[in-house]
Amino acid sequence: MAIKPQLIDAQGKVTFGVFEHGVSDINYLDYDLRNAMNKRLGSWAKHFKFNQFQFIGFSSPVLLIGIAIVDLKWLSQAFVYCYDIERRQFEQFTMLQLLARGTTFNTQPHQGTVSFQKGRQRLSISATTTPGMRTLEVQLDRLTLNARIDESARYQPLALCTRAGYQGWVFTEKATALLCQGQLCWQGRQYDLQQLKALACVDWTAGYMRRETFWNWGSLSCFLADGRRLGFNLAAGVNETGFTENALWLDGRLIKLDMIDFQFDRQQPSLPWHMTSNDGMVNLRFEPQGQRQEKINAGLIASNFTQHFGCYYGVIKLADEVIQLQGEWGFCEDHYAKW
Repeated sequence: MAIKPQLIDAQGKVTFGVFEHGVSDINYLDYDLRNAMNKRLGSWAKHFKFNQFQFIGFSSPVLLIGIAIVDLKWLSQAFVYCYDIERRQFEQFTMLQLLARGTTFNTQPHQGTVSFQKGRQRLSISATTTPGMRTLEVQLDRLTLNARIDESARYQPLALCTRAGYQGWVFTEKATALLCQGQLCWQGRQYDLQQLKALACVDWTAGYMRRETFWNWGSLSCFLADGRRLGFNLAAGVNETGFTENALWLDGRLIKLDMIDFQFDRQQPSLPWHMTSNDGMVNLRFEPQGQRQEKINAGLIASNFTQHFGCYYGVIKLADEVIQLQGEWGFCEDHYAKW
């Protein structure tokens, strides 16, 4: 797979746009970072203003899993949650580390390891360009997970970089409906991801983000009735400065989407959400069935985070077919952040 060498050029300028083959290194320390008055900032500011996170979700008709590692330099966080659809059982695990102790986060989306450790609790996500696998290991007191996500044959991620505020930028790389395999041990039960026909989504994001920001997000990974894999990534609020991170994948083939409008009632989060695209390709209803919610107000850093899991209904209109969704499981998110 051909990879663009680095995001920042020799003059310290960032390249904006969609990268067909991704980016090998988010070399943010080479960026010519300045404040709003165009004064050049030093290495200390470059380090502490740079944020990174990686989210991985697994979806199946039986089980949903959400995993994230977040590095905000002043603070790092990891969370894991599981939802057994048939038993309607939910459990979440959340860990914080001041000054990002025990947290490592590399700058290469396709290479290296992201990890979080607090005491005996440990999460690790490792990626390799050859043979194109992303491996996940989670060791918690009441949960273990070992999984592999296939990013080899016909892997077409959506990779883009957009402006964020006056001087900042955000790079993100996303893919959905990826084949995976692995084992989860949770609440005394063993789950085999491949037997459950689980599919994975991956979100790798980093950048000099707006001091205050928000986003809405929707994600689906499922098998259609004819055996094809369908996934999408829908978002509004963070990466629409000239480009969008909206796309769907059909059996691994990337199809770009236009801007997405999210309609929902933040004060009544259990009510359905509606998502439509400006190009008329997407007209969906999302019905929440549960959520992971967290509020952090720590002065310099604040977060009001709600990630729902639930069912998608509606229509996706492609050039040569119309796809009906009739209750496929996925994720939806409403997030305010100050960092």
